[in-house]
Amino acid sequence: MTETVPGPGDPVHGPPDPHGPPREDAAGAEFEAPMRLALAEARRAGEAGDVPVGAVVLDASGSVIGTGHNDRERTADPTGHAEIVAMRAAATALGSWRLDGCTLVVTLEPCTMCAGAAVQARVDRVVYGAVDLKAGAVGSLWDVVRDRRLNHRPEVIAEVLAGECGSLLTEFFAGRRVR
Repeated sequence: MTETVPGPGDPVHGPPDPHGPPREDAAGAEFEAPMRLALAEARRAGEAGDVPVGAVVLDASGSVIGTGHNDRERTADPTGHAEIVAMRAAATALGSWRLDGCTLVVTLEPCTMCAGAAVQARVDRVVYGAVDLKAGAVGSLWDVVRDRRLNHRPEVIAEVLAGECGSLLTEFFAGRRVR
């Protein structure tokens, strides 16, 4: 028996999105510098014993207005994901929950919670590094950000410095298995 998977053109997703599938081309090159900042945040999380995921939020001019890294272990906060922490900092910097014109740059494809928060915050763009086949919600396992039932759908640029972002996670989990 074949399982039907919703896709472009079905009732959930509607007609093909004008933003199209995640971009993995040269457009991602412009986000390598901010991704390196996100990687530095991810390393801070790893050093603190949390899963090494980092994020930065850029305003419309490309300036960093929010940074964050996973902080669930230290804070005992299940919402302490890098993206949430960075978007909270950006909202505080702007004095508004609306992050119109902003770009979220994160080392790992956002989960459903973080993808939903990006939609709710009205970010213009989500840029991510490593694909998350187990919990990714920006195109791999789910595609929350392009669901036609939602009122906002950010552009997605995928796999910016994916190898470096993925290696950081692989090394972290390999080290935990050895213990």
